[in-house]
Amino acid sequence: MAKMNTTSASARVENIEVDGERFRVTVDGDGATYDWLSGPNKDYGFSLSVQGPSRFTFPREFHVSQIKTFLADIDPATGYLPED
Repeated sequence: MAKMNTTSASARVENIEVDGERFRVTVDGDGATYDWLSGPNKDYGFSLSVQGPSRFTFPREFHVSQIKTFLADIDPATGYLPED
């Protein structure tokens, strides 16, 4: 997935390891970007946004759950999400 690097000065960045895979999580406003640091494909990851308050608080458990879902959907042969 292509990602735009448009984080603001107020963005919160955290590294999280899930199931042996490392991600950089950037939370900015009502969204989060997940950069798969240990993945087989450079610059691959995912992002999401939520409806609600402009400064949504994402608890760590939320990030872990999103990452686990992403990893479960990855095609082990390609390291990418399958094409629909």
